[in-house]
Amino acid sequence: MEFNEYSEIFTQVKKYNDLKKYILGLKSLLVAFSGGVDSTFLLKVAHDVLEDNVIAVTAHSASFPQRELNEAMEFCRFERIRHIIVDSEELNIDGFSHNPANRCYLCKHELFEKILAIAEQNNIQYVAEGSNMDDEGDYRPGLQAVTELHIKSPLREVGLNKEEIRAYSRQLGLRTWNKQSFACLSSRFPYGEEITEKKLGMVDRAEQFLLDLGFHQLRVRIHGEIARIEVLPDEFEKVLSCRERITRAFKEYGFHYVTMDLQGYRTGSMNETLAL
Repeated sequence: MEFNEYSEIFTQVKKYNDLKKYILGLKSLLVAFSGGVDSTFLLKVAHDVLEDNVIAVTAHSASFPQRELNEAMEFCRFERIRHIIVDSEELNIDGFSHNPANRCYLCKHELFEKILAIAEQNNIQYVAEGSNMDDEGDYRPGLQAVTELHIKSPLREVGLNKEEIRAYSRQLGLRTWNKQSFACLSSRFPYGEEITEKKLGMVDRAEQFLLDLGFHQLRVRIHGEIARIEVLPDEFEKVLSCRERITRAFKEYGFHYVTMDLQGYRTGSMNETLAL
């Protein structure tokens, strides 16, 4: 084995041990748990280290698909982790539905204020969320709320990135190790376009339809009455082969036109307009 390979393995083991040590020092922890790759890994490690001194909190809202909530609930039942569901209706937040560029900040600030109150009610010392080092390379206004409210970010604290988290998750036997990346449904709207419960439902149903067809990593972006499908380039042909079924279903959901983005799936594609 080459020296660089030994060095890489040592670094990976060190980060995992650093994470456990960091969490142990917090003594008690409430984890903002979405059921995604990052927060599942964080919650699993936190529970392994702190046991009953960990609580998971998941927000239920129109921008969070029921399938994601069900998976989060199932994980906590299986791991025997105390799990609290909190209503967080973003559409009631002043200015949120107008979809400003700082939309994520408005949502996260409101949500973490609720979660901090739950932590205090349960005598939990700290609240943590699951952002990783890769999140620092994109426009993430929600991280401003994390900083302002002194929310802990253990995965970033020890320098873990997405690829490492997936690798660790696989070693721990977590089914989320290869789960598709997910962001709240509000991120499917161009900044400045009104977000409504009806349109969120259209996006949710459209994405669920594609998932049921076997697509793995995808987004359905909404532009007025137009659906813009993002899938990985190697699945372009599959979209075309299913185009009649997809078009028929999407029109039933309320879309007038159905398109496919030739650049393919990418995170934060709505942020591309911010640089224009």
